[in-house]
Amino acid sequence: MINISKVFLIARRDLYRFWQSKQWLAGQIAMNLADILIFAMIFRGIVRKDLIPDYLRFMTPGAVALATFVAAFSIGREVGMEIRRDAVEYLLVLPMSRQDLVLGRVFGGMLRGLIYQLVFLVLASIIDSPPTLTQLPVLTITSILLTMSMSSLAIAVSSVSRDFNIQATFRALTHYLLFFFSNVFYTKQVLSLRFPHPLPEIISITPISIAADIYRWCFNYYTYIDLQSLALLTMWSIALTFLASIIYLRNLTKR
Repeated sequence: MINISKVFLIARRDLYRFWQSKQWLAGQIAMNLADILIFAMIFRGIVRKDLIPDYLRFMTPGAVALATFVAAFSIGREVGMEIRRDAVEYLLVLPMSRQDLVLGRVFGGMLRGLIYQLVFLVLASIIDSPPTLTQLPVLTITSILLTMSMSSLAIAVSSVSRDFNIQATFRALTHYLLFFFSNVFYTKQVLSLRFPHPLPEIISITPISIAADIYRWCFNYYTYIDLQSLALLTMWSIALTFLASIIYLRNLTKR
């Protein structure tokens, strides 16, 4: 049975370590904000207006989705470092079950993502428009599910091997796939023009793409969104947490 207090204990430890990296945190936020401004300045006058009428308003909610990726993946770097340096012995002797340990790491990454995302939520509220009371619960649930998905994916990717080069390669490849094959920078209509069938449909059901579309509705860029996509995002979150549990536990005990 899961012990919630021990899960929170592990998550609090990871959150404390997150706050100790204030300079890194400030640098990442500044870099992501600069990305938004640069993309907006360069592409706003280039992108076809009939496909994306206002590129800055279109991209900003997508940046909210990407923001969760950056902070949630910081837990992956730490997990990978612990495995490489054999620091997992300390974790394995803690008086808690391994399921508590895994869920605590996932939860810690989720909290990091939610905190990091706050700046970008404020920015989206200013550039687009604030969510209504009806949209606010959907926004909150989407952020929780997405950050949990990204935290789990980061732990799975970073613990797939003890070799630093392999860990770094997998992280870079995941980063590339999530960014390039998503609708953060392009609409599904643009993806359909550039990619063969059924790739655009597959891209539209990835966690980042689902969350980006829901955020666009929450910040009133889209007037309609199929809320069944929340169920799909929930399935992604459960599946990735399960995957992280298997891979992380296997490498914790592997000798």
